[in-house]
Amino acid sequence: NSVPPIEVDGHVAVCDGGGGALGHPVEYLQLDTVVPGSPVTCKYCGLRYVKKGNHDHLVSGSLY
Repeated sequence: NSVPPIEVDGHVAVCDGGGGALGHPVEYLQLDTVVPGSPVTCKYCGLRYVKKGNHDHLVSGSLY
């Protein structure tokens, strides 16, 4: 992906797609549940989120 993951301070990211009325329904994304440190992708818009401080898994913007 050309867009790096968005860093989030907590364990939950909230995505509404941005753009106000042109966005999508609010989605709450639980971080660090499947593979700790890996980005979680919004099913509506494809934006990726990662818990702040988890950079070890990123190599040139890809996993592992």
